[in-house]
Amino acid sequence: MRSITYGDVSFEKMCHIIKDYVSKEKWHQYKIAVGTDSQNFDITKVVIVVAVWKIGGGGIFFYDIKRVKKISNMRQKIFYETSLSLEMAEKLSGSLEKEDLECDISIHVDAGDDGPTSKLIPEIVGWITSCGFKCNTKPHSYAASSIANRYSK
Repeated sequence: MRSITYGDVSFEKMCHIIKDYVSKEKWHQYKIAVGTDSQNFDITKVVIVVAVWKIGGGGIFFYDIKRVKKISNMRQKIFYETSLSLEMAEKLSGSLEKEDLECDISIHVDAGDDGPTSKLIPEIVGWITSCGFKCNTKPHSYAASSIANRYSK
């Protein structure tokens, strides 16, 4: 994982940083969002983001970049992005629970009511919620549609 604040960190180090971040000011509420976005070039560049938001004041985020064989089919691309987000959220949730840290993790999907991805939303939301996570779509999916989008270009 990478961070503009902490540089390159392992998954374990990221979890430790998140734990320290949310433990400093326990009276604040925190939200954790995991989102993925991708862009096609000669390959597909995929960016996975873990964002921690302190309600009422700032946040931190981490991202990882994968390069995979070009995915031209929109449905396959959105489902691949979602599978990576779910994998990260499950791993993160398990790690934070071992640290006795309650976490409110949501999955942010780069799909919205306008455009070609709109018809995929019911399936994606159903999949994510059946895995025990909240789901945000555009325009409320900042981890995917803003942060990951920025790094996928």
